[in-house]
Amino acid sequence: MASKLPNGDRWVLIDNDNNSQNYSKKFKFDFSYIESENIKNVVKAYTWRNYREGNLTLSYLRMYTNSYFKVCNKFLFSNKIESLKTLKNKDVDLFMSYLKTYISNTSNKVLSYESQKKRLDILKNIVRWGQLYMPNEVPKTEIFTGNEYIGVNRKLKIDFIPDDVLEKINNALKYEDNPYIKYGIIILQSTGMRLGDMFKLTTDCIKPHLISGYTITWYDHKNRKQRQPMPVTNECAIAVQKLMECTKDLRENANDDIKNYLFIYTLNSGRVLNFYVQQAKRMLDSFIENNDIRDTNGELYSLTAHQFRRTLATDMLSKGTDINIIRDVLGHSSSKTTKNSYADIKDKERGEIFKNIGIIGNINKVNEVTITDKQELKWFNENKDNKAKMEDGYCTKPCTDGKICDRLLKRQKCYTCSRYITTPEYLQVHKNHLVELERQLEGNIYGEHYAEHFIPTIEILKEIVKRLEEIQDGNKEVATTSNK
Repeated sequence: MASKLPNGDRWVLIDNDNNSQNYSKKFKFDFSYIESENIKNVVKAYTWRNYREGNLTLSYLRMYTNSYFKVCNKFLFSNKIESLKTLKNKDVDLFMSYLKTYISNTSNKVLSYESQKKRLDILKNIVRWGQLYMPNEVPKTEIFTGNEYIGVNRKLKIDFIPDDVLEKINNALKYEDNPYIKYGIIILQSTGMRLGDMFKLTTDCIKPHLISGYTITWYDHKNRKQRQPMPVTNECAIAVQKLMECTKDLRENANDDIKNYLFIYTLNSGRVLNFYVQQAKRMLDSFIENNDIRDTNGELYSLTAHQFRRTLATDMLSKGTDINIIRDVLGHSSSKTTKNSYADIKDKERGEIFKNIGIIGNINKVNEVTITDKQELKWFNENKDNKAKMEDGYCTKPCTDGKICDRLLKRQKCYTCSRYITTPEYLQVHKNHLVELERQLEGNIYGEHYAEHFIPTIEILKEIVKRLEEIQDGNKEVATTSNK
């Protein structure tokens, strides 16, 4: 494999996968930024083999090696690590610390949690790939614990579009002049397909249903398979028809490889092109700004095409649709993926529960705002270091008329009790409890009824961990406390 590598540090590779969204497109790779020849050779071999075997798409390979690994390389260079085989677990820990303080060149901000994880993942992928194909160039023993970036502070709420924002979007579509936005959003809402798949829809994608209505078919590029015909609304079928009419003249002048696509446009030069994913963000931003669509905070709503996919899943689940049906609609291989990452329930009661979580940055700053009753406040200030203290927080009133609170005795539902307060000093305790509950849930052999006892607590713990981390990181000067 190594003898077949392209020469030099700058490569131009062509996507030869007929089913790729980037078929025949050229991708430029530049490995000159890697100072160590030893590390550079491993990264080159990883890129070349995955390209030749089609294990990873070229677009991802370029992102991994020409973007994500650059941060890894900076860390390796600054720590005088010239060979991957010398890496040890302590270096992984140092790298994670490095990522937490690394400032992005593009945003001039600290990397997000997810971005940090991606930089570690590429290092992990290359090392583990090397253990199979280049064992003499990487560590022979395991240097990753498996607990790096386990997601305890991932977003609690799934990224679906709120109903009020969705209503504004649909009202604005009635007057939208851009056909690609107008009809594209209708198609995304109706099908939940990925944006890249939508841009490859062809003129024959809509067919009459055998009984009534219409079905739509498309190629699932991520899973490399043709999707089974999906029933769609008349509105979706009309949207496809309108796009066909809008692009009819363009197709007459388009090259054979794109002339059957619905989403094509022309340059000033007259050349006809197929839309690409990166263009969608600019169009959606303009749509939001032109129609002044704002969120509950009064800010312009940050809309992405993928949110329509998540919203469809959420709406289906909220209406009681079986998770396996939602999985099939989205084309996921696992229902776990659907449930964990896409399908949430629009539960207002849950939102109200979260408001009751008592969190404060410093327990010594408890005042009459936190505890409105003067007698209770006096008692708490006198007993915060003993009787009021628990293993994971504080109880502002553990006894009433000489009787210990039943919740406290059974240690149940304290997290949402208006008398419960926790602080950053207990962050690790909450993290440990969360990990333990998630471990029990993963090993659950007793069915859904057993799981239902854990899930509400897990969700609340995630919210507590997220808020405490924000306070600890200095992102919030004023903590949120429960309404007494």
